[in-house]
Amino acid sequence: MRVNFTLDCTDLNGQARFWSAVLGFPAQVVVPGAYVALTGPAYALTLQWVPEPKTVKNRMHLDLLVTDLAAEAARIEALGATRITPEPLTMYGEHWLVLADPEGNEFCLGADPESG
Repeated sequence: MRVNFTLDCTDLNGQARFWSAVLGFPAQVVVPGAYVALTGPAYALTLQWVPEPKTVKNRMHLDLLVTDLAAEAARIEALGATRITPEPLTMYGEHWLVLADPEGNEFCLGADPESG
């Protein structure tokens, strides 16, 4: 089984640039103006154009595990993300930040010393 996440967006090109830079996955146009695929070694993220903006909290989100939480948060914020939690949250002994992409889709950034 292969897992693919699909994210609705109104600015397909902008979101493709943002998520490609965040994940380090190349963006490939699947259907011009409708679908862009970002495929990595373990999973894929598909961006799908929709006419309406996001209006409510995500029911599902991505967790990105990184070795240096502060450095990655700063890098991703410089790409256009907004920090939702000002300080890391500690859950089950792990540290997490909640961020949102340029269209407001929430995702988590977690400290994982084994991810590097």
